[in-house]
Amino acid sequence: MRDALGEVQSVLVLGGGSDIGRALVTRLARRRCHTVVLAGRPEDDMDVVAEAARNAGATTVETIHWEATDVGSHDKVIGEVFATHGDIDLVYAPAGILGDQAAFEADPEFAAKAFDINTTGLVSSCLVVARHMREQGHGAIVLMSSVAGVRARKDNFVYGATKAGLDAFGQGLGDSLAGEGIRVMVVRPGFVHSKMTEGMEAAPFSTTPDKVAEAITNGLAKGSETVWVPGLLAYLFFVFRNLPRPIWRKVSDR
Repeated sequence: MRDALGEVQSVLVLGGGSDIGRALVTRLARRRCHTVVLAGRPEDDMDVVAEAARNAGATTVETIHWEATDVGSHDKVIGEVFATHGDIDLVYAPAGILGDQAAFEADPEFAAKAFDINTTGLVSSCLVVARHMREQGHGAIVLMSSVAGVRARKDNFVYGATKAGLDAFGQGLGDSLAGEGIRVMVVRPGFVHSKMTEGMEAAPFSTTPDKVAEAITNGLAKGSETVWVPGLLAYLFFVFRNLPRPIWRKVSDR
């Protein structure tokens, strides 16, 4: 349960090797979060994130095996986290792949796998999380959407569609939990400089993992339901999502 000053004391990260996850758990640990559970695959560099959490002050840091596509295991894996650590104040879900539109079009099976990782696996896991948070009577779930999901562009519409599905799920989940002491926050960053985007040309209004982590903690403190990073994107996409499709095609080509 959060401490007397409202700070998160325990966090579970679904996608424990994430650069943004590393920035977030470091920030939380410096603000008295003592329990950090990183869930992911052995190849996800979770040890680097775990070390960062310990160096920032977390006293209980654990890495566990969690596979987004193994939906049959989610109930057991996540249930064990809640059983072992008691209350979990925050579940942050950054797991996902970016992929490449040309690769998706050349290999439809790969495109379907992107949905399994970015959408289906997090839907399954977060429904399990929601059940446990209902039992404990409090908690927050933070889902990583993207501006790519607000209106899909032809050069990344598979990735954008995975995020659009997750975004809609997060909004609906939040509405279903309203009044139960549990909040869901959907985060919509633009281009983030991270290992996922390494080697790519940065888009306008790009940001960093530290800035996204700062926006997440600020959003949690304010009780926000949707967070854009940077905030200016909220105004830009208010316009973009309402453009006629012929005009959007021209704008999104740039």
